[in-house]
Amino acid sequence: MSLLAVASSSRLGSAAQGRSARAALPSRPPCRHACTVVRCQAQRPRTAARAAAVEAPRAPPGKELASNGGGQRLVRFGFPKGSLQKSTEDLFDRAGFKVKISERGYFPSIDDQELQMVLFRSQGISRYVEDGVLDCGICRHDWVVENGADVVEVCELCYSKATSNPACWVLAVPEASPVQRPEDLAGTIVASELVNTTRKYFADRGIAVKKVEYSWGATEVKASLPGVGGIVDITETGSSLKANNLRVVDTILASTTRLVANKAAWADPAKRTKIEDVALLLQGAIAGKQKVGLKMNLPASRLGEVSALLPLKQSPTVSHLVNSEFLAVEVIVDEQLARDLIPQCKRLGASGIFTYNINVIIH
Repeated sequence: MSLLAVASSSRLGSAAQGRSARAALPSRPPCRHACTVVRCQAQRPRTAARAAAVEAPRAPPGKELASNGGGQRLVRFGFPKGSLQKSTEDLFDRAGFKVKISERGYFPSIDDQELQMVLFRSQGISRYVEDGVLDCGICRHDWVVENGADVVEVCELCYSKATSNPACWVLAVPEASPVQRPEDLAGTIVASELVNTTRKYFADRGIAVKKVEYSWGATEVKASLPGVGGIVDITETGSSLKANNLRVVDTILASTTRLVANKAAWADPAKRTKIEDVALLLQGAIAGKQKVGLKMNLPASRLGEVSALLPLKQSPTVSHLVNSEFLAVEVIVDEQLARDLIPQCKRLGASGIFTYNINVIIH
């Protein structure tokens, strides 16, 4: 027999022995992690703590919540992702913070060593603050109400996606609908993203709707579906409702943006001080947004006339110019008022008039 034949015979024999040995081994139990056991999260009850552990994004290496060099612990701050994200970035910028958010990242960088920013949907921030996943965060008040979150509402921040007006959850129906009042929706389906608040609204009024159905988005479309009597949707300007031929029957809840804090974090002096400092700057940035500084040189004899044009309690800063009968006059006013004041001051002999933007005003 050739060497090749011997080697081939040897390999075949070894393979057969291997198969026999494996056949003698006990069979493996079925894998407990097979994809067939995966189920929808909504069908799987879980505690708040477990939900937080599963859903909260994990910090990348080096960004864990820890003490810094000064001994103060970082404040983990919930930054709203979605409709409020751009306006919140702009607000922080006006307040003096530089926040950078990467396209796919969940941990924005900020030029403040005492803050760690984490991106969350506004809908969930109040829950994570209550559970201690976050020390504080920015979200709308409607989601604090909807989640029944037990948090400290540190301050109101009057801004939203496009305006400084409150966002309103409204009960709306198609223009052609016979519904004129909420009671007319008895026995129908109402679609809403704000399910708990909507159910409470109807229950408090004794209106027996057939069902309040959760809406996953595009809520305006559902108003025209068979069996759906109306919808509850959020609006700032009403333009989306008009574009979809919907009219408002009632307002369920008006909501502004809030800075909320975890109760334990609020009881920690170092964390509370930091949260209050951020709140002060954000409120100051909102206060300064609609204001401008107005400065001019004015004949001293006309100061009384210019002062009379200003709102009550608005006293200008006045400086005497060297070797001149003119005064340097400076005042902070609403931007729209400055537009009216400038021509009037010019007619009173003012010169060198200019305005400048205000980033932060602390009253």
